[in-house]
Order: sequence, then C-alpha cells, then structure tokens
Amino acid sequence: MPDDLPVSKNGRGAMDVALEAARAAGAIIRDRFNSEHEVHFKGRSDIVTDVDLAAEKTILDLLTGEFPEFSILAEESKPVDGDSPYKWVVDPLDGTRNYAHGIPHFCTIIALAKDDHIIAGVTYDPVREEMFIAEEGKGAFLNGAQIKASETTELSRSLLCCDLAYVDEKAGYALDLIRSLWPGMYSVRFMGSSGLGLAYAAAGRVDLYFHHSLMPWDLATGLVLAQEAGAKVVDRQGKEGALFTPSVIVSSPVLVEEFLKTTDGHPWRLALILYL
Repeated sequence: MPDDLPVSKNGRGAMDVALEAARAAGAIIRDRFNSEHEVHFKGRSDIVTDVDLAAEKTILDLLTGEFPEFSILAEESKPVDGDSPYKWVVDPLDGTRNYAHGIPHFCTIIALAKDDHIIAGVTYDPVREEMFIAEEGKGAFLNGAQIKASETTELSRSLLCCDLAYVDEKAGYALDLIRSLWPGMYSVRFMGSSGLGLAYAAAGRVDLYFHHSLMPWDLATGLVLAQEAGAKVVDRQGKEGALFTPSVIVSSPVLVEEFLKTTDGHPWRLALILYL
C-alpha cells in the first residue's frame, strides 16, 4: 500500500495544503482574466504573464511555509533542492497563451513527488471551478466524484486530443500524424493546455491525449490522475511515462496499444525531440 501523504510542520496534510494553494492561485488568475496582462516572451511563442508570476509566488509561499524542507520544481522559478525525498512540482498557469488571448481554458497544476515519482496532485480549472485530484492508491476525482478513463476500445470511434508545443518543425509531425489517421477517428481537439488535456483523458471526456514535448510541471498531476483513473501513460516509444518523460500518450491500455500499433513507424513516433 502507498504511504500516507506527509504532514506539514503545522499539522496539515499535503493534499489540504495543495488544494488551498491551487484555489488561492486560481482566484488570482480568474480575477485578472479580463484585465490587461503584462506579457513577456521566453521564446518566439513561449510567453509568461505577470499573472503567472503572481500565482506562482502565492503557491510557493504557501507550500514552503508549510513544508520548508521540500524541494521545488516550478515553471517560473529556479529549482530548489531541499533536505527531503519530497518535491513539489508546480505550473501556476498552464495554458498561458489561451489566457493571454482571452480563451477561458487553462489551469493550475500542483503535484507532489517522492523520489521523482508523483504520488499526489491537483489540477484546478478556476473558470469552471473544476478540481481534479488524485492520490496514489486512492482513486481520481473531479469535485468529489470519482472519474474513470474512457472505455472506448476502437481508434475509429475515438475523440483524440493533443497539443503542439513550441517547436514548429517537430509539432508538424503531430499534424502529419493526425492527417495520416484521418478520417479513421471520431474527431480531434487541440486543447491549448496539456494539464487539462491530461485531466480530460483521465475523466473520459476525451478518449486519448498525446503530446510530443512536455516539461515535468506540464504532466505531473496528469500522471497520477491517469493512473488512478485506470489509464495508461507511455511515451512515443511505448515505454512507461514518468515525470521527466518529454512525450506522452494517455488512454485506456487497450486504446494505447491500438494507437501504438496504428502509428508504428510514423515520424512522430521516431523523431528525436528534446526539451525546449
């Protein structure tokens, strides 16, 4: 059986602290959604807003105040190495490009790893007030109701979901992959938030989610959500997905295997794709 989650110096459970931090960040993100944002470019199409930074500071202040010995891996901050096997993995605003363009589809991700293995996490959509949570061995839930991955077993009847990231020529392989499958699927969606894409796959809202170039904070909570919802997570080569796996394919075990078989030999499966 998995170990119980750690308790903070103030006697609070790690999940309670993560939930408070996610809601606090979500309030900032939601309240400033319709205001002007200060946008900075980290790359040609990779942006950060002042809201990302404010939300991350709120999260980290809460997490470090309760668990000062834990390590931190957060998108907008330098990594912090603590004197503990536990590590918080944080993306304050996943879907920043959606956010900056006024598209209400984004989330906050807070996950807890032990020795780089995700044991618990939350993904919070502050617009819809949807809180996806999972703890290893205890199931996956959306606002208190248990969720399960899709039971669809045929690719031809599946709603596929993906995102393209920032590397144009490599993202093109994903477009080519979709074109090679079309019309042998039900439909396809581009999310603009890998965190919600993974959460939706865990909840069965989409049948399969795939992405070729993710950072750890993008997929952290998605790993445990998928596991606890009965889904399988593999990389583009079909190997088990983990925190530092750049690519993911997430669905039921049956559909993952059909997807791998159908796309065998495709450039998207074979191309060397590194972290951005």
